[in-house]
This record gives sequence, structure tokens and C-alpha cells, in this order.
Amino acid sequence: MKTTNLLTVAVFGALTMAAPLPAAAQGSGILGDDASACANGQGPAIRATITGLRDRTGRLKLELYPGNEDDFLKDDRDLVSEGKFFRRIWAQTPGSGNVVMCIKAPRPGTYALFFTHDRDGKNKFNFWRDGAGFARPGNLGRSRPRLEQALVTVGSGVTNVTIRAQYLRGVAGFRPID
Repeated sequence: MKTTNLLTVAVFGALTMAAPLPAAAQGSGILGDDASACANGQGPAIRATITGLRDRTGRLKLELYPGNEDDFLKDDRDLVSEGKFFRRIWAQTPGSGNVVMCIKAPRPGTYALFFTHDRDGKNKFNFWRDGAGFARPGNLGRSRPRLEQALVTVGSGVTNVTIRAQYLRGVAGFRPID
């Protein structure tokens, strides 16, 4: 968590995690530290509706990368040290109801958005247990995700996307559970 706070300070210049959410965000049902941006329609931001969760355990994570092949899924410390944008949002998995997360973008443009369901809460992707997903349709399969699966064009307001979670399903690799 401390690394996330340092990245937030480095990228945005202000620590936002300690501040309480405005009343509009608290009652909105939107998860994540950037919830107020989506609840208030302040962009640029992405409002991601997550579907197909295997269960309601652990934590959920959204990561926003520059929208190019060289930076896609690159270590966040490397991106920040190179002066490039990176943003990560965590939220506890709600026990019930819709799952909607919000993540801010630095400006309108094309970014790569990656979702993970960290079911055991250990902050390390467990290939056998955890889920992942992108805003574009299609199964993830067994190989490294393609940049095209993750690209999202963000406007000056709030961009809405739907991400269908996928989990390891035998030899076919990652697929939705339903």
C-alpha cells in the first residue's frame, strides 16, 4: 500500500488516498480512491463495470498504462522512473450488488486498462486462482494479453466500459466462468 501512495504522489503531486470521499461518491456505489471523479462526472476518468466475478472474496484492482506496446504491463516503478503515466486503484470486493470502479486518467487519450481479481488478497497474481479482464471482448487464453484487448479511448468526461472477469478454465486458459 505504501508503494501505491508514493506512486500517487509522484504521478499526481498530491496524496488523495487519505482524504475522505465526498458525500456524492460515498453513496454512489462506485469503488476505488477515484470514485468521486466518476460520481461527479469529473473527467477524464474511466467508470468500469465489472461482471462475471467468480466469488466475492479478496480485492479488486484496476491499472491504467500508457496505450502502447512498450509500456503495456510494464513494472510501475519503471514507468514512473521514466516519467510515464501509471495509475493503480484497489477496492475491497463488495459482498453483493453491482461492481463499479473508477480510475482517473491524466488527460484525454488512449490508455491500456487492466483489471484483476486478487481472490486471496496477497497482492501477487496467482495464475491458478485469480481473475483478470479487459474492456474489449474476447478470451484471454493462455498467452500474454494483447495490447488491443486493453485499449480504451478516454474523453474529457467519464468513459464507461464493461469488463468481464476471466479465470483459468483448463487447457483453454482464461475464459469467463459463465
